[in-house]
Amino acid sequence: MIDRLIAEATECDFKVALETKKPKSWLKSVSAFANGIGGTLFFGIDNDKNIIGLADAQTDAEAISRLIKERITPYPNFILVPERENGKDLLALTVISGRTTPYYYKADGVMEAYIRIGNESVIAPDYVLNQLVLKGMNRTYDSLISEYDFKDYAFSKLREQYKKWTGNSMTDKLYDSFEIRDANGKLTNAGALLADNSPIRHSRLFCTRWNGLDKSGGLVDALDSAEYSGSLIILLNEGVSFVRRNMQKRWKKTADSRIEMPDYCERSVFEALVNALIHRDYLVLGSEVHIDIYDDRLTIYSPGGMADGTKIQERDIYDVSSTRRNPVLADIFGRLGFMERQGSGFKKITDAYYSAHNFREELEPKFYSDFSSFHVTLYNLNYNVPIEKAGVSDENQLFDGQKPVVLAGNQLFETLLWGLKSKMSTKETAIKLFHEFGFDLAFARAEIMELAGVTSSPAGDLIKKLKEAGLIEAVSGQGKGKYKFIEPKE
Repeated sequence: MIDRLIAEATECDFKVALETKKPKSWLKSVSAFANGIGGTLFFGIDNDKNIIGLADAQTDAEAISRLIKERITPYPNFILVPERENGKDLLALTVISGRTTPYYYKADGVMEAYIRIGNESVIAPDYVLNQLVLKGMNRTYDSLISEYDFKDYAFSKLREQYKKWTGNSMTDKLYDSFEIRDANGKLTNAGALLADNSPIRHSRLFCTRWNGLDKSGGLVDALDSAEYSGSLIILLNEGVSFVRRNMQKRWKKTADSRIEMPDYCERSVFEALVNALIHRDYLVLGSEVHIDIYDDRLTIYSPGGMADGTKIQERDIYDVSSTRRNPVLADIFGRLGFMERQGSGFKKITDAYYSAHNFREELEPKFYSDFSSFHVTLYNLNYNVPIEKAGVSDENQLFDGQKPVVLAGNQLFETLLWGLKSKMSTKETAIKLFHEFGFDLAFARAEIMELAGVTSSPAGDLIKKLKEAGLIEAVSGQGKGKYKFIEPKE
């Protein structure tokens, strides 16, 4: 019976006896359970789960109810149930996760709110206390009104993405519908985070390509690094671009196309970075989202654990309910086409890896969280894989006897593309075009228009810039106006 109760409890704490002279020893767990996901205190059981029993369970039950009422504020919901095991009396105190947080221990001249870290109840740090205050008010950080005036900030990236996704221009009324500003013309925190020149200084993205398998790479610690600030849309686009330019692709020719085998699934990188930016805890000051790329893996870190207080490594990622720490931001990103509102990001990250031609079971993405941080680890699908064993199915190898090849010049060539004398969006289109066609496939203006969603004129301008830079050449025999990228000579 007791084993079943312990197994069913969300969190557990064990007390050999009821301490009435110094009740803080167990009341702090009541505070922590109410402030978190709930939990159960078992009286009459030691920490090794040995059943000791209580001498007077009825008197202890009355004292528990009285002390909670006197010293925990506001009064939490709880269930106190007597149990009997092996002829010994026990008490199980189940504290329900509360809505009117924070729940304080208030006595002995102090007023303290507690949270659970591991199997301990500790005083809530200031930023966690702020979270609990907002939760108790039924408010979220992104919905709060900031000190910044809407008229002082531009939203070109937001308007650009809205136009790209919906085909419509963003009207002035949509700023109110998106909850970007209030009736007095002040930005919400969500609005401040989406402004081109975001005034929220700790909303930044740090990216590093480390030399080796850890951060101590020898003579050259970092091969590439960048720090980005501004709108969350800028952070997302720049983060994805940083990963693209720091990974290689293997590919294998087939009869009429080729099979792409990148180091990382771009869909997984995109989803993980969206989650990191949208669901991070913006109350944690002095901490930013980080992308760290090593030889064998890529990790994305964001401040703040799971919004519901659980640990992702203990959850079934295919059955994680959508608990959104920043619902205004999540809704805006959904309306911009960056994410779905059902909260299926974890599934998409994993499924994209499962679908990769070079996926192996040991390379399954890993998720880890604690109360203050969230980590996603994506493994390099091509790390330590010989060319001839690059993960292409036997059927494909029989279909086309050629072995997969590594585009060793990719990174160098992409560096040349990044060096184009043009605006960032044009460079990103050039990179996207190279990823799509490589050195072997021909493209024309129409392919650029379809790939980048641009009109004929900017597509023609890109071709002109690439020709002037000596990065593409015209090809004959494949139709009018066809070009290929020029592969660098070894």
